[in-house]
Amino acid sequence: MKTYQTDVEALDALHLSYKSIREEISQVIIGQDDVVKSVLISIFSNGHCLLVGVPGLAKTLLVQTVAEVLDLSYNRIQFTPDLMPSDIIGSEILGEDRTFKFIRGPIFSNIILADEINRTPPKTQAALLEAMQEKVVTVGGQSHHLPQPFFVLATQNPIEQEGTYPLPEAQLDRFMFNVLLTYPSFEEELKVVRNTTANRNIELKKILNAQEISYFQHLVRTIPIADNVLEYAVSLAAKTRHGTAFASEEVNKFLSWGAGPRASQFLVLGAKCHAAINGKYSPDKEDVMAVAESILRHRIVKNYKAEAEGISTEMIIKNLL
Repeated sequence: MKTYQTDVEALDALHLSYKSIREEISQVIIGQDDVVKSVLISIFSNGHCLLVGVPGLAKTLLVQTVAEVLDLSYNRIQFTPDLMPSDIIGSEILGEDRTFKFIRGPIFSNIILADEINRTPPKTQAALLEAMQEKVVTVGGQSHHLPQPFFVLATQNPIEQEGTYPLPEAQLDRFMFNVLLTYPSFEEELKVVRNTTANRNIELKKILNAQEISYFQHLVRTIPIADNVLEYAVSLAAKTRHGTAFASEEVNKFLSWGAGPRASQFLVLGAKCHAAINGKYSPDKEDVMAVAESILRHRIVKNYKAEAEGISTEMIIKNLL
């Protein structure tokens, strides 16, 4: 791994690496610029990302492409109603020497695609909790460390589709970002269809490796942030809390629960990373605002008045900003 003389030199390298990664990914993924940016910010911030959208929007292809460009190991877990926790984390079996041996599950990889995570019951969803937060798996009283860096990218079908289990709040809060995928524009879809129905073989370059990503994750945390920007991020999360001094009339009217302290932490981390990938050495309020919607979307709970009046979570967040 290359060594850098100063943090400024390292941040410049992160900015250039990000641009190179985007160029490589764009060879395979057409459009979805905000989604790709959110996934990469999550990785460099050492967070996790939840993608919500209907099937067929290249979610799986995106994760495979990111893993290839970043030279990371990758596993896809298809969540189904009969999936068991041991199918994710692994299990102990009795060997020929009459001793128990731990057989690692697919979660032992750098990047995990938890496909259709809301298709499986809460018991199996909870198997991801410890891994996502502690980066370890405990089986039979023994702790097994996951490879670093470790990143979960989960996809979720819209809740109104049949056969889904809404993710519990504790699980949702583990995700740094909740990103909504929309259908491509007509021009983008034309390009997608043209590229995917022709005989094209794309050779992707490997831009970074696991060691360099871990270095940049540490670097992002060392980026200085001004007190006024820090206070802005924390106050933004506090404004979502119903019945508190920070809450606006709209929040008190339409929200039953607001964002917790983890939202403030992710707003600051996300702003630092957003500044770094855009060539800045310290975040400002615009960087906080750039990541706020995806961080707050899944952490605030509307009440029946908001549902009745057709007030969306995004409308409330935009008014707070």
